[in-house]
Amino acid sequence: MRLRDAFYCRAECLETALIDVLRVRPAPPREPAARRIPLGLLLLSRQQLTEEQLRWALAAQKEADGCVDEALPPQRKKIGLWLQELGFATELQVTAALARQWSCPLLRAGLMAPGSRRFPAIPARLLASFQMMPVELAATTRTLLMAFSVGIDYAALNAIEQMLGYRTEPCLVAPSTLREALQALARERTAGEINFDRVRDSDECAHIVANYASTVKADEVRVARCGDYFWVRLERLRREAVTMVFS
Repeated sequence: MRLRDAFYCRAECLETALIDVLRVRPAPPREPAARRIPLGLLLLSRQQLTEEQLRWALAAQKEADGCVDEALPPQRKKIGLWLQELGFATELQVTAALARQWSCPLLRAGLMAPGSRRFPAIPARLLASFQMMPVELAATTRTLLMAFSVGIDYAALNAIEQMLGYRTEPCLVAPSTLREALQALARERTAGEINFDRVRDSDECAHIVANYASTVKADEVRVARCGDYFWVRLERLRREAVTMVFS
């Protein structure tokens, strides 16, 4: 069995190598939001928002932050949601501003075409966790267009490229459209993905992967860190790969 650039003839040897690969390391830091133009200012510059409306929304956000229960984990509502709740901006206007903020295309609702058979198998759990979905595949250039609804997670895109061998391109889509597409996609996927939630450490994780790889007679083991998850693919010659996700 192959793991990265080495071959292993026994499950025990593969397990030893996997322990080092799967050893939990801190996730890479995300790009600070301060590097991007604030969403409210983008809407203001396009005259889709007034200064008074922006002040109202910021004040509501600040007041809500002050009422948060300190015993609970912080869940700060973003300014885009406040603008929508107050009726100052539409979901499409906020999503278009996010697309400009991230310098990527905006995908409109009419272009969404979910269908698991059209795309390579990305674990449904990762799609839901990162609020992303494949929406177009250019087979000639092996380019996969991935839609996000809140912000682009480049670590997730890198994991997809590493695991599937496709070049990825991001775009933004309205959250309600993505939710509907993810629900439709989830209904199609009934098998083929194995999730593990209560693995003690990297040693146990490596033991599970090595045993599965030996049982299904895998030719190659692929592993990628994806946020708080490890995504594992057991590739098999002329047979469907086995997908595993460890949290």
